[in-house]
Amino acid sequence: MALLEAKNITKSFGKTEVLKGISFSLNKGEVLSIIGSSGSGKTTLLRCLNFLELPDEGSITVGGKVLYDGSDATTLSDEAIRQNRLHFGLVFQNFNLFPQYTVLENVTLAPTLLKRGTPQEIEQTALRLLEQVGLSDKLGSYPHQLSGGQQQRVAIARALALRPEVLCFDEPTSALDPELTGEVLRVIRGLKDKDTTMIVVTHEMEFARCVADRVIYMADGVIEEMGTPEQVFGQPQSEKTKAFLRGAQDLF
Repeated sequence: MALLEAKNITKSFGKTEVLKGISFSLNKGEVLSIIGSSGSGKTTLLRCLNFLELPDEGSITVGGKVLYDGSDATTLSDEAIRQNRLHFGLVFQNFNLFPQYTVLENVTLAPTLLKRGTPQEIEQTALRLLEQVGLSDKLGSYPHQLSGGQQQRVAIARALALRPEVLCFDEPTSALDPELTGEVLRVIRGLKDKDTTMIVVTHEMEFARCVADRVIYMADGVIEEMGTPEQVFGQPQSEKTKAFLRGAQDLF
């Protein structure tokens, strides 16, 4: 059974259709990269999966449990939405750390509020995660004292602290220069080695080619192409995919 199943996800804002029936599944430990031009619907899809937006239609199932079914007219309560979000972790492109809190406090805040263990257990988990992302020496630092790459690594540790089933990244390197991009991509590669299930929206074609188990190319709110990296990058079938990859070939 797939860990995550998204079926026929649609989303419109006013008269603008952004998602036009997105369906895919993801097995435990798999890495799915989503590529595509700006405006193709990639970020909106992630926001729907993380319940920052509710789809208009379709369903989202995690671990066999239906979290959302658009055919059910019952509106999800705020509490149900909060609980659904806990199945996913989301790392934003612009870090979104709390500036008034230290690195350690940023990572322990949500588990503390949600009572995900004793204070000692929560801190030990945070220390382990910060060591995993290479920031054990920055525990007492504040976000403004960190480089962009370091801030993004804190954001990854913060997302992992709630032990989500699926970790999502929305263009995690788009705000970073090339050297700092490498820092963050190395951490994500390390997470794959630990069997972390991930969805990575990225413009880093080489990363998608080398790290992902499957790749989705989105265009105009639909999945234009889906397959292994070898299939999508090496033998694309869609003319839109071929045109996109030609335009992006300087990236890999």
